[in-house]
Amino acid sequence: MRALGHRGVDLLVEHFARLADDPVSGVKYAPPREWEEVPRAAAPDPLAVLEETCRMLRHGNAHPDHPRFLAFVPSPGNFVSVLAAALATGFAVPGGHRLTGPASADVELTTVRWLVELLGLPPGSGGLFVPGGSMANLTALTVARDRRGPGTAYFSDQTHFSVPRALHVLGVGADRVRRLPSDGAQRLDVDALASAVRRDRRRGLRPFVVVANAGTTSTGAVDPLPRLAEFCRAEGIWLHVDGAFGAAAALTDAGRTLLDGLGLADSWTVDPHKWLFQPAESGCVLLRRPHELRESFGVDLPGYLDNSAAGDGDFLQYGIQLTREFRALRLWLSLKVFGADAFRDAVARGMRNAEEAGRFIDAEPGLELVTAPSLAVLTFRCAGADADRVCRRLATEGYALVMPTTVAGERVLRLCTINPRTSAGELRRIVTRVRELSLDATA
Repeated sequence: MRALGHRGVDLLVEHFARLADDPVSGVKYAPPREWEEVPRAAAPDPLAVLEETCRMLRHGNAHPDHPRFLAFVPSPGNFVSVLAAALATGFAVPGGHRLTGPASADVELTTVRWLVELLGLPPGSGGLFVPGGSMANLTALTVARDRRGPGTAYFSDQTHFSVPRALHVLGVGADRVRRLPSDGAQRLDVDALASAVRRDRRRGLRPFVVVANAGTTSTGAVDPLPRLAEFCRAEGIWLHVDGAFGAAAALTDAGRTLLDGLGLADSWTVDPHKWLFQPAESGCVLLRRPHELRESFGVDLPGYLDNSAAGDGDFLQYGIQLTREFRALRLWLSLKVFGADAFRDAVARGMRNAEEAGRFIDAEPGLELVTAPSLAVLTFRCAGADADRVCRRLATEGYALVMPTTVAGERVLRLCTINPRTSAGELRRIVTRVRELSLDATA
């Protein structure tokens, strides 16, 4: 155990240390042919298996923690959170029932409270850690359905696909889902929303939820949260904010200004595995009235689980899962080791890098901003270039990973700069390389 463990930690440290020197996307690995067969006996050399596994992980996948991974919303986890995940797994920490996990329950309650405070959400808000944004959206929408009754849901065409999928799981048919066209700033149009609600009420339908975006994946757009909150209060509609990516910006003064009205919602999705630098599957769902989670998910426990005096921390009563990973330890330990200011500075750095990259693009001939930097995401075009083709060529080189997106019907280039290991100088070099590839493609 010690030999494997020590070597495993060394391999992780080597990965972190050499990450910037490795290709961002390793796709050249071919596993040994014998790996296709079920092993009949123990490996004669477990360390050799570990080394080969590391080669597979290093060279067979893209690396979202790479400083030049600017696609999607990357997950640049920190080493302390990785260690916390290993400790929680190694100690087989129970995360669902307070009877067997009182310490882990207290850590999760504390971490949720810290998250509420750091994001500036209303005191008393709470929730639990879940595998990710998809499960957080499903959990919140379940409570919204239970509190407001089955009905019709509304969101913009920029909303993450996990929302309509969650509604499908909940039995909300396509005829009760309103995907509204976004405005010129890629935001949910409140006037269009109001018109849709009025039409549905005249038809005898019941609007039950509006889903707003606090940072879309495509452009970082933030829906007009204050106006949406005012409208939803007046109409008796639940307001859920999907802040899986962007809510973390509320740690900073600039981000809190951009996210004005965040705290006016009924529920929120937050993904610490995005802009809070945690390993994958570190999501969180938060509610203004967290007791409503128990009203939706609470169950009468069988005798072997009965612990009626358990109180707060019986998370099996607040969500879908009974057996749960101890995900909260990752963020708790990271905050204990680094402090909240380190996270605040890292988030602010991602936003500054986007602003600097935007200024560089604005000043370069042949390049044009399409959507200005918003919550560390920006989009741009290269004159005459095929964005998809340019991104494929860049990925083939392995130098950087940039993905295209669609804005107002046009395929454009997109940068997401949340990784604190990314520098402004590196971003300028990446944009320059994109322009060179664009010129080659149009020559």
